[in-house]
Amino acid sequence: MLAFHTDRYALPLPPGHRFPADKYARLRSRVEAELPTGAVTLREPPAATDEQILRAHTARWLRAVASGDLLREEQRDLGLPWSVGMVERARRSAGATLEACRAALASGIAVHLAGGTHHAHADRGGGFCVFNDAAIALRAMLAEGLVRSAVVIDCDVHQGDGTATILAGDARTRTFSIHGRANYPFRKATSDLDIELEDGTTDEAYLEALDGALARLPGLVGADLAIYLAGADPWRDDRLGRLALSKEGLAERDRRVLARCARAGVPVAVCMAGGYARDIEDTVDIHVTTVRIAAGL
Repeated sequence: MLAFHTDRYALPLPPGHRFPADKYARLRSRVEAELPTGAVTLREPPAATDEQILRAHTARWLRAVASGDLLREEQRDLGLPWSVGMVERARRSAGATLEACRAALASGIAVHLAGGTHHAHADRGGGFCVFNDAAIALRAMLAEGLVRSAVVIDCDVHQGDGTATILAGDARTRTFSIHGRANYPFRKATSDLDIELEDGTTDEAYLEALDGALARLPGLVGADLAIYLAGADPWRDDRLGRLALSKEGLAERDRRVLARCARAGVPVAVCMAGGYARDIEDTVDIHVTTVRIAAGL
């Protein structure tokens, strides 16, 4: 299985910043150390081009990001300090999800060891998300004629609001998000299918809701490609999560999503999405398990 990494493009963040940037380097190291030899081949992706980004984002937003000419409220909503490194990393992250999609079409499944920047809208960023990697990747796949239909399965604890708004009205794509009702973003968008969960939801209730949603998810059967956002933040000790899943519950979530796609014959590109545990190694544990399960398929 191919896995794409962007951890060389580190974000220069001030001390105490809430975004756990070093989890990506730790994840790559543990994937290399813990997965069987030959199970995963790691590759560094190219950066997404302007042409690819502009299929999902406005020219004004791309210019503002590239130049650092962000409005004060845009900088605040993004939650990341601007830097040349931030811009390059955002481009590489979108490029990695795009390459994971290409690899999934060739082999059935591939992984991006970051990604899932689902709060980026066409004309703005938000919640640590600069460019929307899933929307950029799907629009590229469609424009190149590599797929005719695709679905986004978003299991990050926060709704994929940016993905929903960018892809809204596009009959070739379907979006699904299962997330905390009372969590960020506090003004929700409308996906093709949204499942909202109460604070404190545990494994059994979560998996029951997920199974029901996957059974009726519009566009999955017959889709040419799925992008799966396997967030670590529904975990019970995540600082920003508010749900109460165990690590085994999250592993079972991954198994069920990937098995459902496999039964439908749909290739899957997996992104890690969010994770903000008090101990960063707990987040990395969850992500490593996701990669291990994907590699086993």
